[in-house]
Parts: sequence; structure tokens; C-alpha cells
Amino acid sequence: MNIDLDNSWEKQLSQEFEKPYFKELKQFVSLEYEEYTCYPQYAEVFSAFNHCKFEETKVVILGQDPYHGPNQANGLCFSVQDEIKHPPSLVNIFKEIETDMNTPYPDSGNLERWAKQGVLLLNATLTVRAHEAGSHQKHGWEVFTNAVISKLSDNRKNIVFMLWGGYAKKKVKLIDAKNHFILTSGHPSPLSANRGYWFGNHHFSSCNKILDDLGNKTITW
Repeated sequence: MNIDLDNSWEKQLSQEFEKPYFKELKQFVSLEYEEYTCYPQYAEVFSAFNHCKFEETKVVILGQDPYHGPNQANGLCFSVQDEIKHPPSLVNIFKEIETDMNTPYPDSGNLERWAKQGVLLLNATLTVRAHEAGSHQKHGWEVFTNAVISKLSDNRKNIVFMLWGGYAKKKVKLIDAKNHFILTSGHPSPLSANRGYWFGNHHFSSCNKILDDLGNKTITW
């Protein structure tokens, strides 16, 4: 596994790459991609970092696992490639934005447009075997992405963290709430959303109000 990272992140994370767990993770991922179909494409594993520099990160959205169907995952959590049918969680995200921001439902599910505005779309696990959800969990990715969250918490200020669902909410312990803003709600998956834990959370307008109050450019969701 080649680590192709933007320089701003390379400076922050270079020590992680030297740790034993990460060396084992690299071997595991390399072997998986050799022996199985895995997602996202090799070149897109670190896309979240390459579309959103460390110093320019204003918002962090946490996902759990990449999509494991063909042509879906592109290295950004909840995002899919252009022209790909929107998965249920992404549909519910867009529906909430529609009502919260009074904007039309978008054609493309590719969230690169958010990342380029300073939204880090970070999955806890950056790779997955095709059609096997969670197959690359507990091999070291979570240690790495926890380190990413900690680096942001310790070395930046006034980032808006959006934590959706029980898994993401556990990451709150890594974030200094005195220096950052934390928005929590249920997960946008149909199971959670249909029980009333997602719709109406107003996270997108709330985030923009925080950014505006700080004098930062808001996000075009």
C-alpha cells in the first residue's frame, strides 16, 4: 500500500506511519487488494486527505466503512462516484439538506465538492473487501483514524465535528470540546432516520451558523 498524502497531512501523520500497527496494516491491506476485489480503488484510499488539507479543515464528518458495492466508494465517507445511484444513507442526508437549507436535491452523490470547501469526510476504516461490510475493521485503520481526529483536536481550533449515530458519537472522547464544536444526532441510515433520529437535526444550517459567527466562509451543501 502506497501512502500518497497531501504534504499538510504528511507532516502531521508521519510518526504514525512508523508505528508497528501501521506497518502491519499496510501489509494486510496490500495482501487484501492482491487477493480480493477491494474498495475504494487503491489510488483513492486517502482521498479524504488529498481533497481537504489539514490547515483548511473546517468541518469533520465521520463515517464507519466504505461502501462495498461496485463503483460506489471514492475514499470520502457517504460519497459515491458520479452517475452512481445514491445509497439510502446519502439519500437521507440530501433530504435533510433539502429541507434544512431550502436547496434542491442534487444530481451527483460525489461529495468532493464538500471536501474542497474544507469538509473532511473521514471513514473510521478506509478500505473494505467487496460485498463484505466491516471486513477490514480491527486491523489498524481505527487506530490511524483516531490519531487523525486527535491531531485535529490538539492542533487546530473551532472545527465543527458532526457525529452521526452511536459509532461516531464514541469519538467524542478524542475531541476537546472547549476548542471545537460538536454536533450529534442519529445516523442517516433508514433504520435510524425512520425512527425519527435523523430528520430535523438541522446540522447543515447549524454548522454554517457556527462558521459564519467565526467569520469563516460557510459550506455550500
